[in-house]
Amino acid sequence: MKISIFGASLLLLGSAAALDKIVVKGSKFFNSVSKDQFFIKGIAYQPEKNEPDPSNQDPLADPVGCKRDAPLLKDLGVNTIRVYQTDSTKNHDECMSQFSSAGIYVMLDIATSNLAINRNTPYWDTGLFNAFKSKVDAFTGYDNVIGFIAGNEVANDKNTTPSAAFVKAAIRDVKAYLANQKLNFPVGYASNDDPDIRDSLRDFFDCGDSSVRADFYGVNLYSWCGPDATMQSSGYNNVVSEYQNYTIPVLLSEYGCNAIRPRTFGETTALYSSDMTGVFSGGFMYMYSQEPNDYGIVDVSYGDSSVDKLEDYDYFKKAMNAVSPSGVKMDSYTPSGSAPQCPSVSDIWKVDSSNLPPTPSTDACNCMLNTLSCVFDNSTSAAINPTDVNSFISTKCGSGQGVDCSPIQYDTSKGVYGDFQFCDLNARLSFVASNSKSCSDSTFPLKQQSGSGTSLSTCQKERNDIGTLSTSSSSNSSVSSSSSSSSGSGTSSGSNSGSSSNSGSSSGSNTNSSTIQNLPMFSPSAVGLYVFLIVLVTIF
Repeated sequence: MKISIFGASLLLLGSAAALDKIVVKGSKFFNSVSKDQFFIKGIAYQPEKNEPDPSNQDPLADPVGCKRDAPLLKDLGVNTIRVYQTDSTKNHDECMSQFSSAGIYVMLDIATSNLAINRNTPYWDTGLFNAFKSKVDAFTGYDNVIGFIAGNEVANDKNTTPSAAFVKAAIRDVKAYLANQKLNFPVGYASNDDPDIRDSLRDFFDCGDSSVRADFYGVNLYSWCGPDATMQSSGYNNVVSEYQNYTIPVLLSEYGCNAIRPRTFGETTALYSSDMTGVFSGGFMYMYSQEPNDYGIVDVSYGDSSVDKLEDYDYFKKAMNAVSPSGVKMDSYTPSGSAPQCPSVSDIWKVDSSNLPPTPSTDACNCMLNTLSCVFDNSTSAAINPTDVNSFISTKCGSGQGVDCSPIQYDTSKGVYGDFQFCDLNARLSFVASNSKSCSDSTFPLKQQSGSGTSLSTCQKERNDIGTLSTSSSSNSSVSSSSSSSSGSGTSSGSNSGSSSNSGSSSGSNTNSSTIQNLPMFSPSAVGLYVFLIVLVTIF
C-alpha cells in the first residue's frame, strides 16, 4: 500500500511540476535548470472574436479557449505566447495551467488600451503605476511567466519621442517593485522600425545602469515579405548587424508580413538559423487568431471549443518544426560589450536621457491635494472626458493666464519634471482649477475645501510608491508654460501590423546576472511540492 500511495504522490508531484525558470544573462535568455540558451519560439496570442468584455479584453480568462488552443500551439512548435491585453481582476489559473502543462511560457504586455502611456500626451502617474503593479501582482505567481513588456510602439515617430522617457521610467519602477518583492522577471520594451528614431530608441533602452535600462528589447519587424525574400532583400542582415553589440537580449516582438499570401514564413527559418541566433533570441509571429487585420492562422471565438485552421497554419507549423536553434551554455557564456551612450537631444530626439521622470508618489499627491482650495469631487459618479480636462489645463496654463502650472508640467528635452506632474489627471485638474480660481466651472465636478496650510515643499518630501523618499528632479520654475500639461492615459499604442490588441507603455532582474527567482510561496508549482511533502510525511 505504501508503494502505491508513494507512486500516486509522485504522479501528483509530476502533474504540478513547474516549468523551469527562464533567466537573463547578458544578451541571452537561459533555462536556469538545464543552463541551455533559451530561444523564444513564439506567436502573438489575443483572440478577440466574441470577447464578452471588449473594453477589458483577456484571452487568459477564457478556460474553454485556452484548453482549445494549448494543444494546437504545442503542435505548432510554439514555446511562448505574447499576450497583449489582460485584466488583472480576472482569474487566470486554468489558462495558465493549461499552457504550463503544454510547456508554453507567457510574455505579458503590462499596459492595456485603457491604461497605457499615451504617446501624444505622455505621463507616468500614480494611477498608471498602480495599474501596472496590479498586473504584475496578478501574474508573478505562475511558473510559466517569462517576462513583461512595459510598452509597445509608444514612441513611433519623431514627434512622439518624449513618451520614451516615461516608458523608461515605467520600466525602472516596475523593476524596482519586483526587486522589492525579491522577484526576478525581466521587463522590456517592444519598438517599431521607424527609420527616423529606431537608432535612438535602440540605444536609449540599453543605456544607463541596470536599474534603469530595459531587460530585453523587442523589434516589431515586417520587412520580410513573400517566398522570394532573403536576409539581404528584407534588410534582416542589417538589423542583425545593428544589434551585434547589444548588451541585453533582443528579439522580434512581432513579425509576419501578410502582403503576399500564403505566408511561407521564410523569416522563421532565418530567425532560428546561424544567420541570426548569435544576436537574436527568437521572436513572436503575428498572430494566432484571425482578426479584422487578417494576420491569423486559425479562426476561433471566445468561449467556443471549435477551431478552423487557416491556410497559413500548416506553413507556419512546417517552418517551426524544421528549426533547431543552437545556442551556448549559460555557465560557459561570458557577456561582452558595454552599454551604449544615451542619445543626445536633437531636433528629432527630444529626451534628456540623464534625468528620467521621477517615481510617482501617491502620498505626495494626496498631500498636494490637501493644500488646495478646490478639488475634484470623487463622490460623483459623473464621467469626465480626458480630452476636455486636457483642453482646460492647456488653456489655464497658457501664456498670459498668470497661473504657475510648473509643478504639474515637464520638459523632457531639458530633463525637467514638475514635482507633482506624476499625479493623476483628476489631481492635475484640481491643481489648475484651484490656482486659476476656476472652482465654479460647471464643466467638471469640483468642490471647495479648506486647504491644510501645508507647504508644497513639504509634500515634495513624501515617500514615492516604491517606498523611497521622493526627490525633486529640478526647479519647477524652469518648466516653461508651453510644456505639456495634459494627460493622455487611455489610448493604446499602435502597431505596424494594424492589430487592435496593442499595449501602451516600465529591480527584479539583472541583465548581467543569472540569479534565479525564489519560488513564490503559493504558486501552483509550490503547492504541488507542499502536497507531495505532506503525503510523504503521512506515509512514513
